[in-house]
Amino acid sequence: MKELSHPNQIIIVVGLGSSGIGVARLLNYNQKNVIVFERSSEEAFRNIAKTLEAEGIKVELGKSLTFSSFQPFIENLSQVVISPGISWDNITINQLRAKGITITSEIAIAWENLSKIPWIGVTGTNGKTTVTHLLNHVLNNNNVSSRMGGNVGTAASELALDFEKNPKQNPHWLVMELSSYQIESAPNISPKIGIWTTLTPDHLERHRTMKRYINIKRSLLNKSSIRIYNADDDYLASNKTDLPIGKWISTKGPGDYSCPYSFWLSSEGIVMEKNTELFDSNIFNLKGNHNLQNLLLATAAAREVGLSKEQIKDSIKTFKAIPHRLEKVNISNDLEIFNDSKATNFDSAEIALKAVSTPTLLIAGGRLKKGDSSHWLTSIKEKTCAVILFGESRVELKSLLKRIDYKQEIYTFQSLNQAVLKAVKMAQRLNAKSILFSPGCASFDFYRNFEERGNHFKKLIKDVIK
Repeated sequence: MKELSHPNQIIIVVGLGSSGIGVARLLNYNQKNVIVFERSSEEAFRNIAKTLEAEGIKVELGKSLTFSSFQPFIENLSQVVISPGISWDNITINQLRAKGITITSEIAIAWENLSKIPWIGVTGTNGKTTVTHLLNHVLNNNNVSSRMGGNVGTAASELALDFEKNPKQNPHWLVMELSSYQIESAPNISPKIGIWTTLTPDHLERHRTMKRYINIKRSLLNKSSIRIYNADDDYLASNKTDLPIGKWISTKGPGDYSCPYSFWLSSEGIVMEKNTELFDSNIFNLKGNHNLQNLLLATAAAREVGLSKEQIKDSIKTFKAIPHRLEKVNISNDLEIFNDSKATNFDSAEIALKAVSTPTLLIAGGRLKKGDSSHWLTSIKEKTCAVILFGESRVELKSLLKRIDYKQEIYTFQSLNQAVLKAVKMAQRLNAKSILFSPGCASFDFYRNFEERGNHFKKLIKDVIK
């Protein structure tokens, strides 16, 4: 444990989510004087507060993110640690900065404790979770110990605390999914390997402009020692010459003399490393061209780590679908049902439609994000036999479909319960090959996150199809 150098100084952690709990425990273990603010006073948070207070961490519930909440502590307040969900330029946060208080994040503090272990930082609009899981699976199946965390799985600060308590268990690598929110708030992170999966409009309600969103993503690759890019992505491909030098992958062939790809897919589906055959991509169990891109990205990183083609091939065979990402949850009378709750934007929902058997019956809805919905709507028109809309955005989404002259049946419901029941009843009548739950919207109208939404969908399917 580290000694407390300034016993009167206070660090306030904002939010009792997994990252807030993790960083509070890490700071407390390192003898820091920590207070956690949480705006809610619901029972779940009261229970968490009791647990943390038993560990010596003070928690104040019902604390809104206003300057007045911090005023009683200003004299001794040295740092404020914010969660990824709080905007980096929030008005209260800027007021605290103006008072000379350091604003930092859970992921930035975790980096300070974890930087001696090489990081593989995975970012991108879509695909980063699959690449993170796949790469972590490949490494661990070949006795290259790695831990996965960040924006998926375990909070980075939890990993840091675990390693501080058990230093002999430190892994060889950390495979960290990093969102734009996390990158923005942690300019100190410098991965050994940086992977950029895709770039399409997302989180513009937070970042406001595409330029700002792009620059945040790019900053991670700027600080990476080795860089891996997806040449199948329109933005990345069109900006090859402007991006920091790195390795490129593509499912569309070897590239040309001006930019030969390091890893590519042959017309026969063979994964190639330059002109060397590695393995047949048919061994990979996940559907869709986007998942072939993910396979190539993970393969490129695994080769940088030092794995042989045989090691990568053998471990890829055993990789299974990740929950909430085109997760097949039921097959009944030749009807496939997929949970794609992770599709929280139009582009990822469009990708899912291209990957499943058609005609499909689509369930979509939630809290609408900013972005261009035109390609998704076109795919809906081409691929679906009916659409069932639910949640906060149901009326607006129906209006968008009517505007493009969608001819099939459209139903709207407030709750997912009603939507699922209707979908299962309709599927046989319409001879649907699949039911696809791919919302294309955020989950925050009725759920805490996309995982909770996806788990609810799976439970509903289980209850309806017995």
